[in-house]
Amino acid sequence: MLLKPKIIWIDAVSCNGCSHSFFNYPEIKELLEKLELLYHPLLPSKEFKIQNCDILVIEGAFRENFLRLGFELKKLLLKLIEVAKKVILIGTCSVYGGMFGEGILFNKQKEGNFFKYKDKIISIPGCPPHPEWIAYVIEMLVEDKNILLDKENRPKEIFSYTSHMGCVRNEYFEWKIDAVEFGTKEGCLFYLQGCQGPFTHSSCNKILWNEVSSKPRSGTPCFGCTEKEFPKKNLFKTETFMGIPANIPLGVSKRAYLTLSGIAKSLNNERLNKRLIDEDN
Repeated sequence: MLLKPKIIWIDAVSCNGCSHSFFNYPEIKELLEKLELLYHPLLPSKEFKIQNCDILVIEGAFRENFLRLGFELKKLLLKLIEVAKKVILIGTCSVYGGMFGEGILFNKQKEGNFFKYKDKIISIPGCPPHPEWIAYVIEMLVEDKNILLDKENRPKEIFSYTSHMGCVRNEYFEWKIDAVEFGTKEGCLFYLQGCQGPFTHSSCNKILWNEVSSKPRSGTPCFGCTEKEFPKKNLFKTETFMGIPANIPLGVSKRAYLTLSGIAKSLNNERLNKRLIDEDN
């Protein structure tokens, strides 16, 4: 009988939101049965100690002179990362710093401390990350399968997409028809509501939350929570210059974008300018 991979899950400077997201994974019981859980701050497990493990999960940001589990955080992380075979950074705080501090891999001292372990680190940003993303990476490691990573150590299978891809409002985006308020089924949320979907790496509109929805589907703009700039100020505002969005969708030149936008606005799509569901009939 093959030994189960040993996993340690620790929380640095965090709100434990990433753990709670993972707890909503529908098949979490079956996944945990494939692992030997050495430690988790919220799940029944053994008393924490520094030891070898196959998978180390770090949730939360790094901060100097912060104590955790009886250790100074930097010393604790370095000791654990050194003896782990693979390291998963869970959440935007752990990857980029987010709300609470600095990222484990991408921080002010990028060429020192944790960066020398870059080759064993996998990054899963998000506030919180989708439970399916976390489960996918753990499953791949359990089965000893190769995970293709991008230049920021994110799994390409998840982060090659943008939130814009798969969005049910894409046709409104193409025809430049805006949603003037939250919670409606109609209109694009990019221009008036500050949606970050066109330049946010994630598959939120392909792998739905709770298997049924996403922010744009419910009428709320994407906040760009998987990006290093999160959390930005004025979440519900699109910065413009003379009516032109300051940020253009990824991979498109400003000239091409403005040309297509001008053409779209000059046309009138009667179908999209109507309510999808007429409540009067």
